[in-house]
Amino acid sequence: MSVRPYRDIIRRKSRQIHVGNVPVGGDAPITVQTMTNTLTSDAAATIEQIRQCEEAGADIIRVSCPDEESTAALPQIVKAARVPIVADIHFHYKRAIEAAKAGAACLRINPGNIGSAARVREVVQAAKDYGCSMRIGVNAGSLERHLLEKYGEPCPEAMIESALDHARILEDHDFREFKISVKASDVFLAAAAYNGLAEACDYPLHLGVTEAGGFTTGTVKSAIGIGSLLWAGIGDTIRVSLSADPVQEVKVGFEILKGLGLRHRGVQIVSCPSCARQAFQVIKTVEVLEQRLAHISTPLSLSIIGCVVNGPGEARETDIGLTGGGNGTHKVYVGGIADHNIDDARLVDHIVDLVEKKAAAIEAAKKSETLPLAS
Repeated sequence: MSVRPYRDIIRRKSRQIHVGNVPVGGDAPITVQTMTNTLTSDAAATIEQIRQCEEAGADIIRVSCPDEESTAALPQIVKAARVPIVADIHFHYKRAIEAAKAGAACLRINPGNIGSAARVREVVQAAKDYGCSMRIGVNAGSLERHLLEKYGEPCPEAMIESALDHARILEDHDFREFKISVKASDVFLAAAAYNGLAEACDYPLHLGVTEAGGFTTGTVKSAIGIGSLLWAGIGDTIRVSLSADPVQEVKVGFEILKGLGLRHRGVQIVSCPSCARQAFQVIKTVEVLEQRLAHISTPLSLSIIGCVVNGPGEARETDIGLTGGGNGTHKVYVGGIADHNIDDARLVDHIVDLVEKKAAAIEAAKKSETLPLAS
């Protein structure tokens, strides 16, 4: 009997669209999104928050456009951003047209909320004219009245029907450059809706557990919901919704992808929870290392283990490892091999130095591989 390797994730086959220059769906890497929480009309504040999210690795960033002042600020925001900007539109079709003209790479809409067929046609035409894609964003908390009357409550069937109805509206206007989300704050409801939608269409799916809560609660719910779907091969782009700094959404998003081996960015720290055997302060050391290594985007693995019970074994599997030793002398592993000792006083600075040099060497090697050979 053949057994599928336990690490294999076979991704659902979806069609590919583009959000600006970023491909979504098909065989493209799963992208990480977030959304600003500044007033979009305050271009300077919004650009500053976008910059912070870009530094954290965000692939796509969404901004809300509820009024004319917001869409008026979009050209400046789009010009300053290094990643595609999605305009979040609700109800007013003119905001969508203004956002498309302003350079938004994608419009997040519910076609059913836009109004008459003529208004939908105008929005679709603007998207075509200005090269925008779209996201159909279905939310359990704002389902159409007729679906709530039909099903009695928000349920997977109602959310899927809403999404497919909206998809048909765009298809009827010969527009297929869109992705779909069916979000809910209930993990089970969201997962069931996405599973059903994945079987019903081949459009790329934007994953999320909406209104997931504060940092801790939201991270756990998102990891369960988004993680289980990704593990099943479902999902092409993700947004972790937290009542927290958008930068934290980006970081958690990447951690979910890194945990599943779907994206590799930055330093992945393997560390023990610490106990009475620890030969140095593991928790404090990891906290400091996370801060001091946050600027590194090169994929690297680092193990920080407080004693020799599991330390050597974990170190063999990471690029750089540290295992606590007796008398304030700890063992440093490089490339899985015990290399030298380090004392408490120099421990953090030394590990940071090793990681930075390793990252620089990897980047230099990548660059040399892309340089043309001398004739």
